[in-house]
Amino acid sequence: MARKNVFSLIESDVNPQVDNEPAFANSRPLAGFEKPLKRASPVGAISQSLGGVHEKAQRVDALEKQLAQGQAIVELDTAVLDSSFVVDRLSVSSQDQALLVSQIREHGQQVPILVRPHPEREGRFQVAYGHRRLAAIRTIGGPIRAVIRDLTDEQLVVSQGQENNARTDLTFIERAFFASRLEGRNFSRDVIMSALGVDKAALSRMIALVNRLPAELIEAIGAAPGFGRTRWAELADLIEDESRRKRALDSLRATGFDSLTSDARFQAVYDRLRESRDKARSSFWSAGTGRKAVRISETGDALKLVFDKTVEPDFGAYVEGKLSALYDDFVQSKETTGTGD
Repeated sequence: MARKNVFSLIESDVNPQVDNEPAFANSRPLAGFEKPLKRASPVGAISQSLGGVHEKAQRVDALEKQLAQGQAIVELDTAVLDSSFVVDRLSVSSQDQALLVSQIREHGQQVPILVRPHPEREGRFQVAYGHRRLAAIRTIGGPIRAVIRDLTDEQLVVSQGQENNARTDLTFIERAFFASRLEGRNFSRDVIMSALGVDKAALSRMIALVNRLPAELIEAIGAAPGFGRTRWAELADLIEDESRRKRALDSLRATGFDSLTSDARFQAVYDRLRESRDKARSSFWSAGTGRKAVRISETGDALKLVFDKTVEPDFGAYVEGKLSALYDDFVQSKETTGTGD
């Protein structure tokens, strides 16, 4: 990144901008240059004392080193910040975000966010962690305090995951979904384990569970802070049946679903699937010998007949051959009783 783009910043605890200059004008307030560098004429530059110029140049060099090492806290215009390329949060309640806004408004931003120079967009930065703080500062207005580091993609996601682990800030499903997203971007398991602070076995279980759940379902339910691995595993078991999976996805579009809290959305889907399973019927049909020749199972969407060939080897094939005649009789009976459409 060009030096002029990196140093168009405002360091905390330094005098504010002069003459309302934009935060990313070509100036170096950190280095003590009060006016934009590009506006300085050659005559004006020569007229400065050589000692003063040398001293300020040294300050610029020292500041560059600090920024490269991530040791300086600077203030950035929120308009030049982009989110991480992989999102770790599924949702944040409006109440929690409002509380964070209130705290920062009253006490100021106590913890800086971590950013890196954007790898693809000159003059912009990409957030490693601190997305909620960024959203809060955008609500309040003004610059945000940040640490800038040159991070690889792997270093960014490790920093992103470890900061949330230290704050115990993400729910189980957010951590598991974050892990699945990272694997989908071809990050190694070692990098993902470092980001989440888990061992290989735990990571495998997390990713395996997420792979059993439709991404649409996870994203619609959200963080669900009240539910951990056990309940999400139960939900995955419930939707193994294709008909219940369809019912779960249909419930996402139910009226009022979006207005529920994340925990309530999880519970609504879970209850609907449990209800359909509890209504399932299982019984047997016995032949004249008393032996159970047909097992009958019924759910809300299907009725299954399983013929036991050890009891009557040819009975199933016989019924199959009679299906057309049976259907005709069924239609005729509906017409006779007036129950047809």
